[in-house]
Amino acid sequence: MKAYIYLENGVYLEAKAFGKGGSAFGELVFNTSLTGYEEIITDPSYAGQFIVFTMPEIGIVGINDDDTESSKIHASGVFMRNFNANPSNFRSTQNIEKFFYDQGKFGVYDIDTRYLTKMLRDSGNLRVYVSTEISDKDELKKALESSARIDEINYVSIVSTKKPYIHTASRWEHKNQAYGSVNSIGKRVAVIDYGVKRNILNELCSVGLELEVYPHDVQGEVLIDKFNKGQIHGVFLSNGPGEPRMLVNEIAQIKKLIAANIPMFGICLGHQLLSNAYGYETYKLKFGQHGANHPVQNLETKSIEITAQNHNYNVPENICEVATITHRNLFDNTIEGVCYNSGKVFSVQHHPEASSGPNESKYIFKKFIEIL
Repeated sequence: MKAYIYLENGVYLEAKAFGKGGSAFGELVFNTSLTGYEEIITDPSYAGQFIVFTMPEIGIVGINDDDTESSKIHASGVFMRNFNANPSNFRSTQNIEKFFYDQGKFGVYDIDTRYLTKMLRDSGNLRVYVSTEISDKDELKKALESSARIDEINYVSIVSTKKPYIHTASRWEHKNQAYGSVNSIGKRVAVIDYGVKRNILNELCSVGLELEVYPHDVQGEVLIDKFNKGQIHGVFLSNGPGEPRMLVNEIAQIKKLIAANIPMFGICLGHQLLSNAYGYETYKLKFGQHGANHPVQNLETKSIEITAQNHNYNVPENICEVATITHRNLFDNTIEGVCYNSGKVFSVQHHPEASSGPNESKYIFKKFIEIL
């Protein structure tokens, strides 16, 4: 199939497409990861976005159910230089083309991803409309202008679980080629699902926590009651997509949890929501941080960790009025982690579960144990 692409800066491009075909809009972001494309495209945090892979060859290791971060593709689509429909990996159960087709999604390839990446670095993230059905530039422009912006849609309500459930799997065991089980330490945590990745839940279980996962709109009073009765010992605020400031109801519930002095740990969107709940509004970065090779310095130990990232928003510098800044991004010096003055609440911007990415930040999950 041919794909026709219109960006909000007026750039019109033609490429090829694989998968189901159709039309879709979204925000264009680039990801610098060299591995882990399956984890990336199934990360709910990418809802509403088209991912430009800087890695030139995508599809080599195919697709398998064990490596997905959620049940489906949440991204609007993907852009890649070379598309490989013939995987070479013993764990692969299908190729990426069938995966996209079965999900009703499509990807774009045979396009200069370096050109797009440089454009995004210069201009910032751009809205884009992509179609295998519409080829006329003016029609594509009209379709883009009539589509919603990413900060106008509550993607969290789309990707969050609809009912509570118990998560029992631990991290992946290469020796057994399966996910492990929980060796419980007797602490139970309520996870608020804003678009949580499976491997974040697995890492929480790997340190011995028992997990109850709740929808994004769970009421603070419900969790406070469970905490007071000893049924839970803390709350985890997950990653997720979209503009954090528009999640006013979720922020209001977090304020109640703060007032109840409940231990809390947030990652990515959870990190940003905590900042807003404390009264420090988040802001949008020029082109965000997306990749598995971003250097972050732990300001307490002075060590440097290579981390996985996926976010467009960040917490402000004046958050130091209510928290200690614990981590900084060495690409742009933005805040990557904080510990609030109560000593019971902390959060990080990067994804310490290392999916996809290196393992250098997994110690952060053990820090939650210490606070509990």
